[in-house]
Amino acid sequence: MSQSPGVADFQEPEISTKVDRMRHSAAHVMAHAVKNLYPHAKFGIGPTIENGFYYDMDLGDVKLVPEDLEKIEAEMKKITKANSVFTKVAHPIDEAISMFKSAGQTYKVEIIQALAAAGETQVTTFQEGDFIDLCKGPHIMRASDIGNGYKLMSIAGAYWRGKETNPMLTRIYGVLFEKKAELEEYLHTLEEAKKRDHRKLGKELDLFSFHAEAPASPFFHAKGALVYNRLIQFMRDLYVPYGYEEVITPQILDVSLWKTSGHYDNYVENMYFTQIDEREFAVKPMNCPMHTMIYSTGKRSYRDLPIRMADFGRLHRYEKSGVTAGLTRVRTFCQDDAHIFCTPDQIGPEIKQTIEMVLRTYEFFGFTDVEVNLSTRPSKMADGSNWDKAEDTLKKLLEELKLNFRVNAGDGAFYGPKIDFRVSDALKRRHQLGTIQLDFILPERFKLEFIGPANDPIRPVMVHRAIFGSLERFFGILLEHVAGAFPFWLAPVQVRLMPVADQNKDYVREFAKELRSRGLRVDIDDRNESLGLKTREVQIQKIPFSLVAGDRDIAAGGFAVRKYGETTMKTMTKDEIVNLFRTLNDAPKDVVRAATEALESRSATPGTGNTA
Repeated sequence: MSQSPGVADFQEPEISTKVDRMRHSAAHVMAHAVKNLYPHAKFGIGPTIENGFYYDMDLGDVKLVPEDLEKIEAEMKKITKANSVFTKVAHPIDEAISMFKSAGQTYKVEIIQALAAAGETQVTTFQEGDFIDLCKGPHIMRASDIGNGYKLMSIAGAYWRGKETNPMLTRIYGVLFEKKAELEEYLHTLEEAKKRDHRKLGKELDLFSFHAEAPASPFFHAKGALVYNRLIQFMRDLYVPYGYEEVITPQILDVSLWKTSGHYDNYVENMYFTQIDEREFAVKPMNCPMHTMIYSTGKRSYRDLPIRMADFGRLHRYEKSGVTAGLTRVRTFCQDDAHIFCTPDQIGPEIKQTIEMVLRTYEFFGFTDVEVNLSTRPSKMADGSNWDKAEDTLKKLLEELKLNFRVNAGDGAFYGPKIDFRVSDALKRRHQLGTIQLDFILPERFKLEFIGPANDPIRPVMVHRAIFGSLERFFGILLEHVAGAFPFWLAPVQVRLMPVADQNKDYVREFAKELRSRGLRVDIDDRNESLGLKTREVQIQKIPFSLVAGDRDIAAGGFAVRKYGETTMKTMTKDEIVNLFRTLNDAPKDVVRAATEALESRSATPGTGNTA
């Protein structure tokens, strides 16, 4: 094996609910089935996960294929039919090591040795039938109690303990629900998810592509770039009432900056480095150190604060190839990143206002079910005083706002705790988007100051925040949420006009010209093809509206209008069409207007300060 492991490498989630016990037990039953079919199998760990479980195993030269999952499931059914009891037994450490060594279970021996090194004197096993597994439990009573609402889903590779220098194991994933009807609903959702997969839609709708020459780095085509830039413009417009000013900062900076900020010590594995003129530089993975530099270029007074500094600069973070996925996990991306420099007394109002901004944005994009998490200090962070203060501040603010939230222990950034926002999409899948992080550490590291009312220097507080998060990730999640049918204001092509016959073409071209003059994105399909074929293509390309003009429509001074997803057409005059499209296209302006009115009604028009 490799270097000595720690207990943390083998920690599994707590099992507190009945369905989690069922999932945990199903993982054991699956391992039992694999052992029956492949007697030489060696097992790693088999924890519960969201909706199911997995088990890592070493099958030697055997390479499983998807068809093998049915064979393993059939063996699981035989085991559950035998209905063996799960029996717990405690063993002294030495006895357990000897038992698993004699069984050839080297990975289990490694786990036990790590537990012994951590001071444990005994471990427990669970026996079900003739299968014995190292496990602390808990389990259900009998194997049959896992029910029939389970299914083995996929096979993947996973390095032992997540380290690339260790052996590659086979990982089998399964799902389990208390009722078979829940499983069937879940499988239906998965089928729908395949249709909505943003990678599939991105190719079909000519939005973006990926190429081997730039791993995990998307190429946005003209249509995709239009959507991307409209998202950025939406946020730029929303920044105005909330008092943000935009800055532009360099891509590559001397490594000394990243050592001062702490990124070099805490984030080095995710950074890109280069040598220029015998100096070491790093490509920025975050904007925060650059914003502290802008802040420090001039004297700041308490009257200047809060300063809200926004940045759409491109970021680069190294992600292992095994975890990159479409637009949702990439190596180069843009964030709607911003940092607020404020006085301690301004923390509450600023974070409350930012939360309002976050929720207003998500609601506009159709994400109305938002989960809030408070992520606290990672265990490796030793200095606790500022952390405790920051965590307590965020907790009290969330309670004051009467927001339901969960504590995500140990998941904070290295410089401070954070509030994370997870949205539920059209398929009820959860995705993390925005974050608000409270930071007392970077202002200290960069010796930031403002002059207080008593003419004394005071450290500002820094609030890191992003609402979309990664633009790439938000693009992918939104694309799946709307199944490729973007709202009118965001669609790459908003309207397609189609003449019925040659004599209708001039009429169509003239109206297309008028719509374009009003800032609408319009194209014309005047090919000599059937109207049915052209209408089907509009649906495939998910264009929000199609306008058809025949002799009768022209005589009435209008068009036959069809909205995407609908089967019927409605006759409308040109003026009615123009008014409808103006209203739909102005939807982002309505959000900005509502935000402005809400801020003014509270008599809390934000100040911007100077960003020098």
